[in-house]
Amino acid sequence: MKAVRIHEFGGLDSLRVEKAPTPEPRDGEVLVRIHAAGINPVDWKTCAGEGVATRLDDPFPFIPGWDVSGVVEKLGANVSDFKVGDRVCGMVRWHWGGGGYAEYVAAPASDLVAKPDTLDDAQAAGLPLAALTAWQALFDTAGLQAGQTVLIHAAAGGVGHLAVQLATWKGAQVIGTASARNQAFLRELGVHRIIDYNEARFEEVAKDVDVVLDCVGGDVQERSWGVLKPGGMLASIRGRPSSEQAATRGVRAQHVSVRTDPPQLHAIADLAKQGHLRVHVHDTLPLDQARKAHEMSKTGHVRGKLALRAG
Repeated sequence: MKAVRIHEFGGLDSLRVEKAPTPEPRDGEVLVRIHAAGINPVDWKTCAGEGVATRLDDPFPFIPGWDVSGVVEKLGANVSDFKVGDRVCGMVRWHWGGGGYAEYVAAPASDLVAKPDTLDDAQAAGLPLAALTAWQALFDTAGLQAGQTVLIHAAAGGVGHLAVQLATWKGAQVIGTASARNQAFLRELGVHRIIDYNEARFEEVAKDVDVVLDCVGGDVQERSWGVLKPGGMLASIRGRPSSEQAATRGVRAQHVSVRTDPPQLHAIADLAKQGHLRVHVHDTLPLDQARKAHEMSKTGHVRGKLALRAG
């Protein structure tokens, strides 16, 4: 099969398009013929030796990518949830394996769900990791409830635009930071108040919010402390927030790392099927342009998600 692999950690220059053995599904696994693979920042960070690089099993040669959409090609032993020909998507082999930037991947059946009919392959490949991250940050970590107010930084990004939809589905009031070019897009998603970060400092506009979802880190995270009401929650998917700062200000704070959770992935797929979640795909590139996709992702200015077309 054709695959994108790295043979050492080294960032963009380490990516190679080459032939690789087609994997065989083991006990409890299925072989998926990949139609599209989702791009996430953890992909290029891991290729550079960061991200989840230290958690990989026997990493080289390593095929990046955890988000896939495709068709079940073959069943391993003891698989009863799927049959050959089923259209599926999922966050596969997280975080130990990867394998998404290829024509085929062998993955645990529990990592997969039926692809929602409302999404095409590129959209379905952009859903799992980002939506699970948003779900776990907003609901598991922050306990967001109907009627509360959440400030979502980088609201038009991969995690951000799905977090907006999950928060509005929950019944929360959503404030989002974004550039001017993304404001109409965010209004369509249901953001109640949009702050153009080039025109205003968000901490001067947003006050007494219950939850901040930090998808940026750095100075943005530091400036976010002051917008929280007492007892509020700062959930960050970027830098780890200071527990000392949180204690001093009478709020809570936690870093969120996505984890595999089959029931949550099924719930997310159901929301997409019901029309409550849609995935905006900024661009879909062929597999041999993985380097370009990483370059685009690294700019931090992609609206929604990027995907690779594998077949």
